Formats: sequence, C-alpha cells, structure tokens
Amino acid sequence: QVRNEFYKDTQGVLLVYDVGSKESFEALDSWLAEMRRELGPHGSLDSVVFAVCANKVDAGKLRVVDESEGRLWAESHGFLYWETSAQSGEGIQEMFQVRKSGNARWENPGMPGWESGVSFFTLAIRSSQDSWDLLGLKPGASREEVTRAYRRLAVLLHPDKCPAPGSEDAFKAVVNARTALLKNIK
Repeated sequence: QVRNEFYKDTQGVLLVYDVGSKESFEALDSWLAEMRRELGPHGSLDSVVFAVCANKVDAGKLRVVDESEGRLWAESHGFLYWETSAQSGEGIQEMFQVRKSGNARWENPGMPGWESGVSFFTLAIRSSQDSWDLLGLKPGASREEVTRAYRRLAVLLHPDKCPAPGSEDAFKAVVNARTALLKNIK
C-alpha cells in the first residue's frame, strides 16, 4: 500500500528484474498494469520516462532470461534497456549516462515527456565522476567537442527554458565542467 503513494506525479521509472529469475522478468507486465491502475483513467504513461534494468548479469550459467529477450520486451514498450550487475558494478555507469543513448526524449524539448527525461537526466549528471564524464566525453576530446557537448546540454538544462526539478543545478555543473576542461585544452 505504501507504493501506491509514489505513483502520483511519477517522472521516471526504472523497472529492474533478475536475469536468473524468469518470474522476476514476467512480473514486469504486472508492474506496468499496477501503475496504470494507480494513475487512473486520467493518468498518462506518455509523460513518464521508463527504463528496464536486467540485473545480476554476473550470474553466468544461472541466467535464465537472455539479453535478447529482455531487450525485445523493453524495446517493444519503447523503453530504454541496460544489462547490469549491482554486485560488480557492470553497466551501472552506462545506465546513468542516459545522454549518450541518443534517445530523442532527452534531446528534443518539444517531445512529450521531455521534462521527465530532463529530471532523470539530472540524476545522471549528479552521478558523473569528472568533467569529461559529465559532458559525455572521453578524456582528450578537442575544444570543439567540448563546446558541442556543452551546447547540447545547455539547450536542455538552461534555467530560462527548463522548469524540471534539479535543472538549474545540473546547468551549473555543465558550465563548470566546460570551464574546467577548456582551461586545460590548448
């Protein structure tokens, strides 16, 4: 019953299943159905950003849900998909680097759900390890690449254009990352 309080105003959902448990994977449909029920007839999932996380990929031979099955389920619903291991950390960093996914929901402010995507996106910025990572670049990128990455993010996160929670702090982090990198690139 406590879960039901969290459905209202949901902006992002991370559906996690255990690759070693077919029941865990099959339960994804019931989680979606519950969310639809809780949102009611006037609620819409269109504005919610969904991602599917196949966890425990380090299990090896114990795996019963293969990647293609999980990816197909996620993509058939229009959701993002990651293979991860909470134990080893595999795939976790990639999961939070949503900006590299090329998914238009994070790159096109005119699409439905854009603000939700930006809210989830600000979480990825906060989890970045350094300025290169924050801008989605590899160390050694050129000044032009830094500027291009900065502009792409600034358009999304500028406080005058983005009312999403956390966007102002994320924008400041992007500005600081660009400044720090450009100081060190000749």
